[in-house]
Amino acid sequence: MTDRIADIDAPSRRGEDRQSTKAQLLEAAGHVFAEKGFDRATGREICERAGANTAAVNYYFGGMDGLYAAVLAEASRRLIPLATLASTVAEKPDARGQLQAIIELGVEKLTGPVSSSWVFGVIAREFLMPTPALEALRRQQGIPKARIITSIVAELMGLPGEHPAVARGCLMLMAPFVMLMIGDRLSLRQLLPALDVGHGGAAALSRHLLAFMLGGLAAVARDVHDGE
Repeated sequence: MTDRIADIDAPSRRGEDRQSTKAQLLEAAGHVFAEKGFDRATGREICERAGANTAAVNYYFGGMDGLYAAVLAEASRRLIPLATLASTVAEKPDARGQLQAIIELGVEKLTGPVSSSWVFGVIAREFLMPTPALEALRRQQGIPKARIITSIVAELMGLPGEHPAVARGCLMLMAPFVMLMIGDRLSLRQLLPALDVGHGGAAALSRHLLAFMLGGLAAVARDVHDGE
């Protein structure tokens, strides 16, 4: 009877083992890609760090390209995936509240525990030296997120979404978050000693960014409307 139960449980255990190995490979690959970049990373080193067989990258991800794409997708998931952004915005009744929610969400993530993980290193390298894997992530996550942000900025400015001033407004909104994501924290502290980019300064930073964006967008919108 015991042997029969063991036989029944065996497929379940094997499935759990596979998921565990896959997760370990993903985590190990994140660290290696953050440290060395995609070009200098090797499947052997990743498998060694994960404690997996050297053929595991091919078995679970179909090769290094597939593994890197999975790591990028995981990095995006640990930051702000599209579903999280969309649901956060949907909870707010107006554009001002939506902008505030986006800023607070972004600052919370970028000053939280994820800021000391491999996630920032992988994304920073990908921004500076894009690989073909970025295109899928841009299509699935980046462009839909940009559309959400564009609609909010356009409403706040009272302008159509395709207006150049709206695009510039979106750029100004994105820029601080890109700096927090790819900027070296030590260098930021050295350049701006009074700037608290840790979790303790998140609330103040969110308030400042919101005031800055609302004031700037309103000023630019007035100039645009006055010139029409």
